Amino acid sequence: MIKKNLEEIAIRPMTIEDYEGVHKLWMSISGFAIRSIDDSREGVERFLTRNPGTSVVAVSDGKIVGSILCGHDGRRGCLYHVCVHEDYRMNGIGKNMVVHCMEALQREKISKVSLIAFTKNDIGNAFWKEIGWTRREDLNYYDFVLNKENIVRFNG
Repeated sequence: MIKKNLEEIAIRPMTIEDYEGVHKLWMSISGFAIRSIDDSREGVERFLTRNPGTSVVAVSDGKIVGSILCGHDGRRGCLYHVCVHEDYRMNGIGKNMVVHCMEALQREKISKVSLIAFTKNDIGNAFWKEIGWTRREDLNYYDFVLNKENIVRFNG
């Protein structure tokens, strides 16, 4: 684990120029799942264009060590692919990125935010509980795949 002061970590809005570093981060995290179309450069660019200024990256010594895709539909915000490089965890980076996203969503007049975490993601689920998020048990989550070519790939 690399110990850093939060002053040494820059949290800033994500741009498409960050894609290569973000993708490299995604690929470094065991158990992380990405989709072939949605998480391609073109898919992320489409997301960032639709949601300007809400997604973030954490940068240390020129390297992207954390990221969140954050957007909204006009009613509810959603966080996707929240991650911090394993070597940089426990430095407050994740919480600071979430705060940055929440502030961006508040500026957009969004009142509620949701996210999905895999049930087997013990580290992620502990993080969300620790920072005060509520696990919903009163609803079911459903998917309908419109494009079967948008393949999910899990890192091993």
